[in-house]
Amino acid sequence: MKLGIIGSGMIVQEFLTITSYLKDLELAAIYGRKSAEEKMNELKNKYKIMDIYYDYDELLNSDVDTVYIALPNNLHFEFAKKALVANKNVIIEKPITSNYKEASILKDLAKQRNLFIFEAITNQYLPNYKKIKELLPALGNIKIVQCNYSQYSSRYNSFKEGNVLPAFDPNFSGGALMDLNIYNIHYIVGLFGKPKNVEYYPNIERGIDTSGVLILDYETFKCVCIGAKDCKAPIANNIQGDKGCIYQDTPTNVCKGFELLMNDGTSSLINENNYDHRMVNEFIEFIEMIKNNDLEKCYKMLEHSLIVSEAQTIARNKSGIVFPEDNN
Repeated sequence: MKLGIIGSGMIVQEFLTITSYLKDLELAAIYGRKSAEEKMNELKNKYKIMDIYYDYDELLNSDVDTVYIALPNNLHFEFAKKALVANKNVIIEKPITSNYKEASILKDLAKQRNLFIFEAITNQYLPNYKKIKELLPALGNIKIVQCNYSQYSSRYNSFKEGNVLPAFDPNFSGGALMDLNIYNIHYIVGLFGKPKNVEYYPNIERGIDTSGVLILDYETFKCVCIGAKDCKAPIANNIQGDKGCIYQDTPTNVCKGFELLMNDGTSSLINENNYDHRMVNEFIEFIEMIKNNDLEKCYKMLEHSLIVSEAQTIARNKSGIVFPEDNN
């Protein structure tokens, strides 16, 4: 894979720390604004990235075969569509797009051109998550599922003072649902599929959700997903069945070790993750799918991303959270 990195923010800097684990990956290019030239050069030299681009079209005209889009949420669709039109494979940081319509357009375009497109959503590729899915039948009939990802944001202090940064800006497709609760939706949908109904009860300030409670209805059981950037609480994920429970005290994007707690009093501590960093497994699988031309698996994961995108779009529509991209 000859990778072109789009952006130079915190997630890109974090990603670059894991590239030594990724075989068959060539850091071919990085793209950013001219104003970030110093940072770009620093990353280029530190991680031996071959080229720097300040013009996206020039990067797309290079021999890069895959782009990794790590830009503000509202730019995901525009940059991904342009890459697909240029016959490049695409990896997009979560959330895949601002809304379901945009995600559907990208899906159709990728399939028309037999190109790979992935949403970089860590939990779907982690061994612990796959083990949880394997253990679900042991819990009996599922009754209640709850995920709480509450993390007080330093940006919320600025927000309260009137300085609105992208994380809390509707113009950047921000908010707690898109930043934190989106991981919870992926976690639930990957285990149980498409919900029958979606409701969202957010705390809204200046047109954006700073926290909120999402309800996913699966008819025979209910899921409660909490995502908060304006307050914090101990992280807790519980999958409760009539025979036992799975308890996890790490965020749904990290999915570290968990406890299997059975009604008969027996319990097990389980941890099958094989890397310390949450991003390694997903990128290993992205590279393998492209290397093996496994479009079938890619598009199966894409369908999962579309279900999640539809759920967040419905949630926002019902609660009156509108992004500019919703009107396109």
